[in-house]
Amino acid sequence: MITKELIDRINYYARKQKEGSLTEEEKREQQELRQTYLSAIRQRVKESLDNVKWVNPEELNSDPCTCGLCSPDEKPRCTH
Repeated sequence: MITKELIDRINYYARKQKEGSLTEEEKREQQELRQTYLSAIRQRVKESLDNVKWVNPEELNSDPCTCGLCSPDEKPRCTH
């Protein structure tokens, strides 16, 4: 799970790394935090993709339009 604390800690180590003052222990923790973050992002993307429903464009708006606002030429693409 991505929390504000996780992001703050990652950013803290990124700033400290720019200064060139990371210890070996801090480097290990930085890597662990980054892996935790990336795992959470991957999980979110996977969950989003699992919920995608593919629709055949030929089947979209295949029902006749009954809105009464469209001309016969517009009915296949009606968005009313």
